[in-house]
Amino acid sequence: MSGEICVIVPTIREYECVREYVANARDHGFDTDRLEFVLVTEDFCDTEEMAAMLDDLGVEGRVFDGSARDQWFEDHGVAEYSHLVPAASHAQTSFGLLYMWVEGHDRGLFIDDDTLPHDDVDFFGTHMANLDYRGAIEAVDSEERWVNVLYDTDTDLYPRGYPYAAMDETVHTETTTVSNVVASQGLWTNVPDLDAVRILMDGDLQGQAQTRLSADDYGADFVAAPGQYLTVCSMNLAFERAVIPAFYQFPMDDNEWT
Repeated sequence: MSGEICVIVPTIREYECVREYVANARDHGFDTDRLEFVLVTEDFCDTEEMAAMLDDLGVEGRVFDGSARDQWFEDHGVAEYSHLVPAASHAQTSFGLLYMWVEGHDRGLFIDDDTLPHDDVDFFGTHMANLDYRGAIEAVDSEERWVNVLYDTDTDLYPRGYPYAAMDETVHTETTTVSNVVASQGLWTNVPDLDAVRILMDGDLQGQAQTRLSADDYGADFVAAPGQYLTVCSMNLAFERAVIPAFYQFPMDDNEWT
């Protein structure tokens, strides 16, 4: 293990986004020696360029295309389970989780390759502070037992994955005290990750919605109250080692699990 934090980046396109995240860390004084980047990609991608980028940035990291993943499974005596991390699917993210578990990282962080950090926000430092937080915070619940992570925006938006039957819920908030935060889910500005119906109503058949959000649209940090469900997106998510199994990514296709 090279760093305490495993940064998992599934990528087949814009892997250069890593440069922006490393620059953000250094601009805000976050020690990049705490990070190990794991780029999970495919055989048809330029893995040599990805590895060269990590070297150029002076950060620890590994690049795993499909062949490298197969070799890793073989080297660790678990080749018979390699099919549980399918190729050419966002579910390949799960390999990063397995690597993180074996290498002993304390914390993980997912980044999608089509995202960039805000210059004025300490991306890694904020996530780590959230995981370290102990104290008072707003807790959110609803009678549907689902929390809309966009509830405090001045919109009627819901994120992808939120059940349609649970919409139009009554939101209740109260102050609570937390002492064991296991995940820090960041939201994002510009293009929100909306449900299919709203994308089509607000956009076109190419799936391009017109809705845009800014940092000003979001309120204060909050937690989901006990017994509540909420959507979780791995585009911008930090988590403790203890909850790695909860983030296994099922393949998003016709398969025996779904």
